[in-house]
Amino acid sequence: MKRLCGKVALVTGGARGIGRAVCEAYAHEGARVAVADLLEAEAVQTADALGENGMAIAMDVTDLKSIHTGVKAVETHWGGIDILVNNAGTFNMAPIDLVTHEDYRRQFDVNVGGTIFAIQAVAPGMRERGGGAIINFASQAGRRGEANVTIYCSTKAAVISITQSLALEFARDNIRVNSVAPGVIDTPMWDVVDAQFAALECKPIGQKKREVGQAVPLGRMGVPSDVADPCVFLASDDARYITAQTLNVDGGNWMS
Repeated sequence: MKRLCGKVALVTGGARGIGRAVCEAYAHEGARVAVADLLEAEAVQTADALGENGMAIAMDVTDLKSIHTGVKAVETHWGGIDILVNNAGTFNMAPIDLVTHEDYRRQFDVNVGGTIFAIQAVAPGMRERGGGAIINFASQAGRRGEANVTIYCSTKAAVISITQSLALEFARDNIRVNSVAPGVIDTPMWDVVDAQFAALECKPIGQKKREVGQAVPLGRMGVPSDVADPCVFLASDDARYITAQTLNVDGGNWMS
């Protein structure tokens, strides 16, 4: 029996990387999946690969109208939303004396605001359907501070707090809210991160990526499917008594 059979999922940032892996894993487990992304053409490609179980939604999680329009489109097309995955995110790093207000606003608008307002948009429909599951994307960077990554770490710590607060708020509605905290995962975003570290630490491109992979207790960087599979679990009835938790998916980098 497929674990998500009959469920409808909305995945923000679903066009590529971890988001795409989540979409693929959900579809494999029987869910119909709305691939929501600012990268509309790539969202269409991902949705097309899912066949009749996929649909693409152009969504900018910093734009409330875009969020609500996208959620309404999914609810109209498939009758409602049972699972929300808040995967859309952005990253930048800089020493504190070089942090700009524009960068601060961008990271908080995407990583924190995008999470809050996507939840706000789907919650009424989930209540009407008798419950649901929400999975937010935190990070190991939300578990601990990292030099030169003040803003990003702050946003991911906020996601963990949002998860706890809304899990308590929605418990009476049978809406479970959990998050995952990935470690270093080999995605296109990590190539951007590697390049930024290279510039800041005067290292060759690729060196930081090798170093962080070698430092993981399990001995390697993660791959998107390493994160997608726990997201299936958290969305399924196997996790029916789990809420307000943040699951570390980091190869042993953080112990809690």
